[in-house]
Amino acid sequence: MSVPEIVREMITRNRSIYDCMKMDLINYTALAVKIQPEVERILGNSVNLNTIVVAIKRYADSFEIKEEVKEEPVLKNARLALTDGIMDIKFSIKDSNQIDPMAILDKFSKITNNYEFFRMSDSFRFLTEDMEDIRQIFGNVSDREDVFSTGLAKIKITIPNSQNQSDVVSYVAEVLHANGIELVNAFFSQDNIVIFLNEKDASRAYEILHSDIMRA
Repeated sequence: MSVPEIVREMITRNRSIYDCMKMDLINYTALAVKIQPEVERILGNSVNLNTIVVAIKRYADSFEIKEEVKEEPVLKNARLALTDGIMDIKFSIKDSNQIDPMAILDKFSKITNNYEFFRMSDSFRFLTEDMEDIRQIFGNVSDREDVFSTGLAKIKITIPNSQNQSDVVSYVAEVLHANGIELVNAFFSQDNIVIFLNEKDASRAYEILHSDIMRA
């Protein structure tokens, strides 16, 4: 990953920083100092502070451009699919000597085809139905219970190819946030955007997004 990509991901995943940036309340240098250690950890080498400041400023500038250019509705022609009873399985790259992701994918395919797999900058994520057969795949992992997060639901959003996926995630997060619903996480795949939220909020979130699509 490049420095701008890492900075964009870190800001997008931190709702407080994201909101402050949209309101132009962020000191770019102070933020760069704060996130520099994590950026360097992900890259595996030192990064000049000014490089991070520039990446932050460019991301902040993109908000202004989006506000000025109002194109067709963000969720126009989008399709939604809601699944509850989802489990988030996460392990770090350093733990991959215990867990071979490709071997696990092979095991998953024999149990279910309803899962998402993401390779992040510092971890692997499997998001799937909460089933005992799935849990057994990770039976030999130390600190096994720390691997699982349960009580989640996912909404898969399929967007026409012309749409910018990061714009869609930002928009969806804002719409749901305005209605008192916060995302647990969001991931991009080649063809879809998948958002994860607490199961108790899933039906209402689906209705809000579906209504938005119908108005588009």
